[in-house]
Amino acid sequence: MTARDIGVLIVDDDFMVARVHAGFVAALDGFTVVGTASTGAGALAEVARLRPDLVLLDVYLPDMTGLEVLRRLRAGGAPVDVVVISAARDAESIRSALHGGVLHYLVKPFDRQTFQTRLREYAALRAELATLQDAGQADVDRVFAGVRGGGRTAPVTPKGIAPETLELVRGALQEAGADGLSATQCSEVTGLARVSARRYLEQLVARQEADVRQRYGTAGRPERRFTLRAAHRPA
Repeated sequence: MTARDIGVLIVDDDFMVARVHAGFVAALDGFTVVGTASTGAGALAEVARLRPDLVLLDVYLPDMTGLEVLRRLRAGGAPVDVVVISAARDAESIRSALHGGVLHYLVKPFDRQTFQTRLREYAALRAELATLQDAGQADVDRVFAGVRGGGRTAPVTPKGIAPETLELVRGALQEAGADGLSATQCSEVTGLARVSARRYLEQLVARQEADVRQRYGTAGRPERRFTLRAAHRPA
């Protein structure tokens, strides 16, 4: 972790989920995972010990809710920012999170791009605040637009496109590397119907995460092959 990195504490009682989120964070420049916690008590202790900049906080924890963790952090004056990541969709949880001053509320399941877009928004907000001195109304409006994701929102996933399935297809393209996949090959790898595989591949092209090209064989119609763009391949 460099002096300029944003330190992130991940709080989730599911070890595998925490591990996935840690991988998402680690792939972003300027962010470092400083620790994880699987309980509310553990989260409070780690915030006090590690002093992270940002907590990614689940609502459903075994000993107390994430919202109770949030309340205690605020009551104790902990100078930490919080993004809630949870399957909790009820209005009371969302209202409590808002009252606790969270920056974002991500509802599971979501895709990697949405997750990383929210963190980039957070990094941009920190950079914006670091430059402010005597803020005018326009400056304040710009900061609060950043908190709400104004102007920096992730692309909306169309109806019928499931984030988890999109992540599955993206992963298949990652494995394929520079050779890419046809819709038929993607169907075989992922277990999706060919028409569904093609629809998800085309969605990645629409999101500018993948490219499509025609490959001509010795006979018959040309084959459309999809490849993940270099910027979205693992290092």
